[in-house]
Amino acid sequence: MSTAPAPKCVRALIAPDKFKGSLTAGEVAYALAAGLRSAAGSGTGSVHCELLPLADGGDGSVDAAVASGFTRHSHTVAGPTGQPVQASIAFDGVTAVVEVANTCGLGLLPGGILEPLGASSRGFGEAVLFSLSLGPARIVLALGGSASTDGGMGMLTALGYSFRDADGRQLYGSGGALAQIHSIQRTALPELAGTELLVASDVHNPLLGAQGAPAVFGPQKGAGPEEIAALDTGLEHFVTKLAAAGFADAAQLAAHPGAGSAGGIGYACLLLGARQVSGADYFLDLLDFNARKDNCDIVITGEGSLDEQTLAGKLPAAVARRSGSRPIIAVAGRSLLAQERWAEMDLTRVYTLAEYTDQDSSKDPELSAALLRRIGKDIGTSLL
Repeated sequence: MSTAPAPKCVRALIAPDKFKGSLTAGEVAYALAAGLRSAAGSGTGSVHCELLPLADGGDGSVDAAVASGFTRHSHTVAGPTGQPVQASIAFDGVTAVVEVANTCGLGLLPGGILEPLGASSRGFGEAVLFSLSLGPARIVLALGGSASTDGGMGMLTALGYSFRDADGRQLYGSGGALAQIHSIQRTALPELAGTELLVASDVHNPLLGAQGAPAVFGPQKGAGPEEIAALDTGLEHFVTKLAAAGFADAAQLAAHPGAGSAGGIGYACLLLGARQVSGADYFLDLLDFNARKDNCDIVITGEGSLDEQTLAGKLPAAVARRSGSRPIIAVAGRSLLAQERWAEMDLTRVYTLAEYTDQDSSKDPELSAALLRRIGKDIGTSLL
């Protein structure tokens, strides 16, 4: 008498980045898991899902840390144009995660109106100052999504630096104010001196020049040719004044890879002694990816768009690199990678929302979530 085979149980680690403009990494993971679990209705087996929403140092970094067990702390800071915004900081008792996107990011501009010269990084500095009050051993500075190109002038203002014009008036800190700096004074923060600062970013641009912050990232923040030139000139003046104020390595740090990240906030972080780390790899370590994937049979990752930048080292590529020999499935809003290039990330299969609809899901969270549930169910069915 033959015995029916035991129902199959597949353990899946769902570890996506956000779908920018549509869903957070947590929402992506939740929708895929719901679809995967629904595939078990046939009675042939089940899928055990472990959710690990990820971030690479850009927007969503605090949410990813909270999803992994960090505690969320809220604090009111100045938004990119000075309006108060409620920022979130993640803290686990040792490490604090502070991000640009939820303090002075593009998504916080009132009415979505870009302010290439007027936006400031001050709110990010205020969030860092608040996180210091929690007593962390280290602070992770997640730099993606900045609305400003102020070289971190606003951030430094919040951390005890005083920038004054030729008439002695205090400058607030913005891209447009850089050229007005006449003198710089700094007040030491003992808490900052005793705290390890880590810049989590995979941007390698210098502060100035053809590959610098204004030229490369200024256009997405609303800067035209004249504003780009003004910002580059202002940042050059900023560097000169910092050198005159006693920062002997001001010019050297401006040329350092990553100084141009987040409109030059990366430069200010280097001035403060921060150490740069790969955003993708740091967050995979912080969220204990290696241990979690060892308990799973398959890894599902993804982001809004799979393209050449993905292959260059964005988060799904880092996930694939660490996943070992187990199957890796990628889910994306769209894919610009031909199937023959999947092997470069050892991908078993790629699913895209674009294959499931003719509508533009990139700005429609409900549609995106519904499509991800459908994709999750199809993945589950294929596994069982």
